[in-house]
Amino acid sequence: MKRKILALVTALTLVAGLATGCGKKEEKVIKIGATPTPHAEILEVIKDDLEKDGYKLEIVEYNDYVLPNTAVEDGELYANFFQHTPYLNDFNAENGTHLVAVASIHFEPFAIYGGKTKSLDELKDGATVAVPNDTTNEARALLLLEAQGLIKLKSDAGLTATVLDIEENPLNLEIKEVEAAQVARSINDVDIIAVNGNYALEAGLNSGDALAYEAADSLAADTYKNILVVKEGNESTDETKALIKALNSDEVRDYINDTYDGQVVPVF
Repeated sequence: MKRKILALVTALTLVAGLATGCGKKEEKVIKIGATPTPHAEILEVIKDDLEKDGYKLEIVEYNDYVLPNTAVEDGELYANFFQHTPYLNDFNAENGTHLVAVASIHFEPFAIYGGKTKSLDELKDGATVAVPNDTTNEARALLLLEAQGLIKLKSDAGLTATVLDIEENPLNLEIKEVEAAQVARSINDVDIIAVNGNYALEAGLNSGDALAYEAADSLAADTYKNILVVKEGNESTDETKALIKALNSDEVRDYINDTYDGQVVPVF
């Protein structure tokens, strides 16, 4: 009788152990925030690789640049993938957050697209231009307009340029500062737009229709690499190492090159 009881206890213990082990496996979830295109699409590519390493990737999509950062800071997300380093640095400085970049994945060339006016040569006096209203992306848009000879900025404006730094505006362009996600949607209401690559993709804008692009060897190409971000202290965890390994893979590089027709460029 004692042997039967002992065997039963042993069996129950084994089952409980297996259940606990399964529970631990289920808990190996990496919750990551991303804007839909191209970030969430790229993350879909790495799900299988992460699963082989014992992780389930849960992707949460956002349509703004604020919530995915506050969610990582608050612990609602483990990581996010949507931004570049200048934006991250500004966000940390302005919000007192503790977020760090752990890998560079791709570059999305900023571009100018025609709205009411279909070429830069056709722009008339007082033409309207929609640009993002956040500090880093507005500077990027203004630098691209300057590269096309449409405006001239103060020599020291650089990556913090705003409309207040415009020294010369021969066409008296009216710069409309719009929330980044809304710039592409305003294309029919203005003459031209200067827009982030991911929002151009989401809006269905064709790369071949762009009137101008940031040069691949420009300061912007090096500065505005899109990055994987975690909270300070998580730079070297197994989860972070798994994410970096999966995102910096040949599979992801090939996917980006084959899918985005130059609107997204791998940098690893």
